[in-house]
Amino acid sequence: RNADAYSPGGRIGLRPDRPTAVYAQRCREAFKGVPVIGGGVEASLRRIAHYDYWSDSVAPSVLLPSKLDLLVYGMGEDAALEIARRLDAGEPVSALRDMRGVAYLLGRREGLPAHDFAVAGGRNPHEPVELPSFEAVRDDRLAFARMTRLFHDETNPGNARRLTQPHGDRTLVVNPPRLPLSTAALDALHELPYTRRPHSRYAAEGDAIPAWQTIQDSVQIMRGCFGGCTFCSITMHQGRTIQSRSRDSVLREVEQVTRRPGFKGHLSDLGGPTANMYRMRCREPSVEAICRRPSCVHPKPCRLLETDHAPLVELMRASRTMPGVEKVHIASGIRMDLAAGEDEYLEELATHHVGGHLKVAPEHASGSVLNLMKKPDTASFDRFAEGFARASKRAGKEQYLVPYFIASHPGCGVEEMIELAVFLKARGYRPRQVQDFIPAPMDVATCMYHTGIDPYTMKPVESARRLKDREVQRALLQFFAPENWQAVRDALERAGRSDLIGDGRHCLIPSRPPRVPTRREGNASDSRERAPGYRRAAREGGRRQRRRPPVKRDG
Repeated sequence: RNADAYSPGGRIGLRPDRPTAVYAQRCREAFKGVPVIGGGVEASLRRIAHYDYWSDSVAPSVLLPSKLDLLVYGMGEDAALEIARRLDAGEPVSALRDMRGVAYLLGRREGLPAHDFAVAGGRNPHEPVELPSFEAVRDDRLAFARMTRLFHDETNPGNARRLTQPHGDRTLVVNPPRLPLSTAALDALHELPYTRRPHSRYAAEGDAIPAWQTIQDSVQIMRGCFGGCTFCSITMHQGRTIQSRSRDSVLREVEQVTRRPGFKGHLSDLGGPTANMYRMRCREPSVEAICRRPSCVHPKPCRLLETDHAPLVELMRASRTMPGVEKVHIASGIRMDLAAGEDEYLEELATHHVGGHLKVAPEHASGSVLNLMKKPDTASFDRFAEGFARASKRAGKEQYLVPYFIASHPGCGVEEMIELAVFLKARGYRPRQVQDFIPAPMDVATCMYHTGIDPYTMKPVESARRLKDREVQRALLQFFAPENWQAVRDALERAGRSDLIGDGRHCLIPSRPPRVPTRREGNASDSRERAPGYRRAAREGGRRQRRRPPVKRDG
């Protein structure tokens, strides 16, 4: 990255690459003979053999380079507490292999322990699912695709079985995920006596931490996501089941935030991975326990999914009437297909909780790409946009949607990007930011990128892998930028879409190249196209990527 939001002043280079292995070694050096147990996002997403974008190669489980005694995947708070208690009671670290939500390596002569994890649906809990070996998935892309499908089929805590994967003469074992936290447990976790401040060692640095500035006045109300988007890592870490806090617990934290020195009356967010999945769940727990759908909403919402927004509306109303609160913003993304028909929620949102702009993530406009993403079609976005516009008008406010789109996603070529550009042109959107697809470990879309295969259908999927192809897709997403004129024209001509070049209302670019404004002129008018550094960032995007591809954050 060119900036690290988690470091003072956004400075880079203050932590090692792939830190789990580095920190594990430092722990062993400092505390010889003490078990080393790792967790966190990196450990979660690298718990099995996986594609590593930085090296453009398949890497083994992080357990091998880190030499961890045990790996905890998922959020892991209750797992950490159980581990601490059992170690304190004198149990050896090998005894912790009976826990859910952990992974470990068997020695060369060790057999698989006979731990009994309850499994729904009449499946044999003692029969593990063997994934293709690390060597197989490293050398065979079909094996990698099969591994991905098998892995994602065993992520529901209710029916997941243990996974094994040979790594040379050792065997990786991944136990089933931990069960979701109850509301009471989640409340207790969030109401521990946190300082809500960065670590004290950062005070000596002097500079503020951008990530902390973003969330210091926000309140998390839930975790997890049942969307199943193929490019997103949230489900792999937080799980598919929505875990929600109680109304009273959230309001107690809101009250705590209002007492923070420097609080100015504005809560920056009331949300989570998705702002409007609060309290949503399956109506039939017995069915949920045996369900293997990767998404509860794709290709269409499950009939058993409870999508009532009433508890969330009540929480929003209660939070904004708390003493000391002037405004409660909703900054987490909105799941549009769930909110489109919820008139009361849209009224509440548009009237009280939007500060002029609302982030949404339609991601694309091509039906084939959206299907590979497991995202709803554009009709869902249009219904939401129309409902939000009507609600904003009734509230007497001029408010806009800020849609996010992804370029270079697997299955997306020039034709699909032209389709997206036409979509944007017709609706008057001019994205200021371009989100390039970055393959994160274990995502389904990452499998498509690396193997060229959809693991669910085993059909071929093309991906833009060359830097030049990615630059063309970025240019098409910002077809309106003067500096992109030539690249867009060349792409349109190659695709046989010269009808989109000209002066007609439907055309993406004019027939003659526009004058690219100088940097001095950039302070004059349209900030989206002329802001200082805007063109420089577009030009240098490719060079930055050559130095090191950025790491995709969760969601």
